[in-house]
Amino acid sequence: MMDTYLSPIWISVRTVLTATAITFFLGIGAAHWLGRYTGRFRSIMDGIFILPMVLPPTVVGFILLVIFGRNGPIGKILMEIGVNIIFSWWATVIAAVVMAFPLMYMTTRGAFEQVEPNIKDAARTLGASEWRVFWTVTMPLAWPGVAAATVLALARTLGEFGATLMLAGNIPGRTATIPVAIYFSIQANDYQSAAVMAGIVMIFSVVALAAVSYWQRRASRSRRVIIS
Repeated sequence: MMDTYLSPIWISVRTVLTATAITFFLGIGAAHWLGRYTGRFRSIMDGIFILPMVLPPTVVGFILLVIFGRNGPIGKILMEIGVNIIFSWWATVIAAVVMAFPLMYMTTRGAFEQVEPNIKDAARTLGASEWRVFWTVTMPLAWPGVAAATVLALARTLGEFGATLMLAGNIPGRTATIPVAIYFSIQANDYQSAAVMAGIVMIFSVVALAAVSYWQRRASRSRRVIIS
């Protein structure tokens, strides 16, 4: 009975931690780059970054299946070196990253936009490079918002179901994350297991939302201090 709970929990923990770490850097990089990009394709790039949020997860999963499948553009290359993404643990990570990225990107971009441009300009007049301005001025001032974005992305990776099921399937002990395990537990009329795992997800989600609220209050206090 314990294996019924422990296996999905362990797979989800590994997936969540790995996907959140990847999403963290991708989201920050994309938010910083697009914040400085002024080309004609800015709106298009912004729409592409947000697209997984508005598409049904099964559609996102289908697109990933096409891309990473044996006949897909990336799948073919990986197959030549003996790597198969479909129905592997890495498929759960990729699906989680794609679905959580819009939250990380949008919230981080908003945090960066809240940083006073005059403060960054002052650092530049003192001779700081753009790289140093970003890490010593922008990131510290935007950190409460970035932290909130990270927590939201982490919660999203834990709750990912549709794209994961399409790309990774349901392989016990390998790709069966908590949401996938809940779905198939209900299909098997094992409501007790489904209730226990659903409770775990709900508790974590409440904690995540409380953390986001805390970081938002902290960000608001930080802005008031800067303005004063």
